[in-house]
Amino acid sequence: MGIWVLSTKKGTRFHKRLGYTYAVSMLMVNATAFGIYRLMHTFGPFHVAALISLATLIAGLVPAMRKNRKPDWMLHHLSYMYWSVIGLYAAFFSEMAVRLRIPAAFGMLVFAATGITVLVGFIGHRYLMKKWSRS
Repeated sequence: MGIWVLSTKKGTRFHKRLGYTYAVSMLMVNATAFGIYRLMHTFGPFHVAALISLATLIAGLVPAMRKNRKPDWMLHHLSYMYWSVIGLYAAFFSEMAVRLRIPAAFGMLVFAATGITVLVGFIGHRYLMKKWSRS
């Protein structure tokens, strides 16, 4: 979904509806993440990831929803929404790693999946920030 949203025309009714649909979906995903205690039987790294996801989502929505927008609002909106999607991808790849069911490598697989996704996201973010800053 993330790459497709990047290709839609910004500021249109369709873009806004798609964005609100994404935001509501992510809020539901984050809310359900706090119900996961079976894995570690306590507050764990997935809960921390849900908090980070929630923070990036809110930080991405607020600049776009403000009535009195600051001059650099769009750069903040793009950047935080980008990281929200990267977090979603990291969660996806971590979940895929968990599904491999290799108990001895569980932590390493989740860490590697998340780390590689974030690293690729960081490289992409550096490139896109240069592009977005010129716009």
